[in-house]
This record gives sequence, structure tokens and C-alpha cells, in this order.
Amino acid sequence: MALSASRAFLACPGRTPAARRCAVVRATGEQVATESQSLEVMRKFSEQYAKRSGTYFCVDKSVTAVVIQGLAEHKDQLGAPLCPCRHYDDKEAEAAQGFWNCPCVPMRERKECHCMLFLTEDNDFAGKDQGITMAEIKEGITGMH
Repeated sequence: MALSASRAFLACPGRTPAARRCAVVRATGEQVATESQSLEVMRKFSEQYAKRSGTYFCVDKSVTAVVIQGLAEHKDQLGAPLCPCRHYDDKEAEAAQGFWNCPCVPMRERKECHCMLFLTEDNDFAGKDQGITMAEIKEGITGMH
């Protein structure tokens, strides 16, 4: 994990790999603000895309919340909202290639969202909402980290 100047870092002494990994990392207000801003950007994107594509969020809003959080984290880390529901051998290469950047090619072409973020009306898990509040996102991701 790369540490930026906006984090406090305290390494535990020792020569073993486990001792070297022992660290306390504390986010500053600036980092938390950036993360909240990215979450809000991805929330707004998701709402707009759902409305534009005629799709709906999952009836279980925690599913929507976790996916939006994953997209925001990838946007911060990779510069692109790479699908958080897939495994990648090389996330940076995948983000640069663009196929799995949200909305991914299968979503744009066939309205198939692997993450269950954008669901068609006939999907058994589709709710009636095309919107989600920051409070619903925070409630949905509580305890995830």
C-alpha cells in the first residue's frame, strides 16, 4: 500500500516481515473529504445512468451501496471506475483498456450488469428506485471495512 503525504504512519520495529507490516495508518480530514467526494460523484453518476438507461437499483440498497463504494475506490486508485465485482490480474491494465469500466461494455450493449447495480425492470432483484442517498450508502457500507 502506497502512503501519501496526507497519512500518518507508524511502523513497528522488527526484522520479520510480519513486524514490518505492523503499521497504524490514520486518514486525515483531507483524505476523508476526497473519499467522500468520490463516493458522491459515483452516487450521482449511478443515479443519472439508471435514469438514462431505464434501469433500477437492487431492492436491497446495501448491494447498491457496496458497488458504488467499490467504483469510487477504483476511481480514486486507478483513475477509472473499474467494475469492483470482478477479479483482475492487473487492475491498472484493465482500467486503461476500458472494457470493464462502469458502465461496462455488456451493460452498454445488452443491459447486463454483473454487479447488480443497474437492473432491468424484469429482474427479480430490481427495486423501484433510481436514486440512493448518501445516508443509505453509508448505512449499506457500515461494517464493510
